[in-house]
Amino acid sequence: MTAETLGVVLNGVTGRMGYRQHLVRSVLAIREQGGVLLPDGSRVQLEPLLVGRSDDKLSEIAHRHGLTRWTTDLDTALADPGFPLYFDAQLTSVREKSIARAIDAGKHIYTEKPLAESVEGAVTLARQASAAGVKNGVVHDKLYLPGLRKLARLVDSGFFGRILSVRGEFGYWVFEGDWQSAQRPSWNYRAEDGGGIVVDMFCHWNYVLENLFGAVRAVTARAVTHIPSRVDEQGTTYDATADDAAYAIFELDGGIVAQLNSSWCVRVHRDELVEFQVDGTRGSAVAGLHRCVVQPREVTPKPVWDPDLPETRDHRAQWQEVPDNADFGNGFKAQWEQFVRHVVADEPHPYDFLAGARGIRLAEAGLESSRTGRRVELAGLSVQASV
Repeated sequence: MTAETLGVVLNGVTGRMGYRQHLVRSVLAIREQGGVLLPDGSRVQLEPLLVGRSDDKLSEIAHRHGLTRWTTDLDTALADPGFPLYFDAQLTSVREKSIARAIDAGKHIYTEKPLAESVEGAVTLARQASAAGVKNGVVHDKLYLPGLRKLARLVDSGFFGRILSVRGEFGYWVFEGDWQSAQRPSWNYRAEDGGGIVVDMFCHWNYVLENLFGAVRAVTARAVTHIPSRVDEQGTTYDATADDAAYAIFELDGGIVAQLNSSWCVRVHRDELVEFQVDGTRGSAVAGLHRCVVQPREVTPKPVWDPDLPETRDHRAQWQEVPDNADFGNGFKAQWEQFVRHVVADEPHPYDFLAGARGIRLAEAGLESSRTGRRVELAGLSVQASV
């Protein structure tokens, strides 16, 4: 059966995330498998049009992967009726205006997060997309990771009983850039360029928490800049004006309390770069990006605190591995396939612009809490109501 073709404008593919996860591991991987399988058994193939600021970089990427279409002129790309889907992986500071232009051009929109630089901007885009009748989605990649899909399976099965709490640790040491080069771009540490770990990670934490456990109703947070100066890609020392660590308590529906630490100034002593421990009345689980282990109530040991004797019990050995029971594949690619089916076959895709706005709302509330030293409650959002 001949596959239908869906043209996709890919803006920002010269960046690390846009190139690795979205172009190579998602769009090109989908092309290599023959397209996205649709409910009726047919397939839709993706035809990319690369957009960026550097013609040399775009040309090199296109030739490397056997692609024929690229441009540095976004308006030219948006004017092409053969490319009805627009994807954005640019810097946050320029994303909002580009998405607005794509909506005006009648494109369906799929975008990296954050959707915009403010809740007001994100809700405005949601209203604009709704009025234009274009389908829209924001990347929620963590929900598609094997570890969190296993965790979701446990939640859906009722394994935990009543969930009491969630504790999460995320991060690693990002080198300052002097004696070893930094493994994240320098703009991440400049607030004026859209940097900061709260803006980056709280959007993720919002959709993980609300989709697995319950909506976030209040936040108490402390955002800090532990490393005040760093060295950029050109070897120039600069002031780090953005937060590089955040420590937060999130209050969820059902009385669940979530505590999440996010840091680029922490050395890893855990099995994966991010781990979540969920404790409930019937059992507990610890999930990372890939693995998930459980300890049911019936086999929970009875530890006794004794500071006078060295610990001899292997606490990790008392947990049981949750099997994959499925081929999870790449999480970014899986969501691309879901969004393409949403566009072509009208299958559900709940992670729309309003979901993206809720993530930005949590980031803004976290920064407000840190700035004022107060607990901040979160108000509701809709495309009809004003912010």
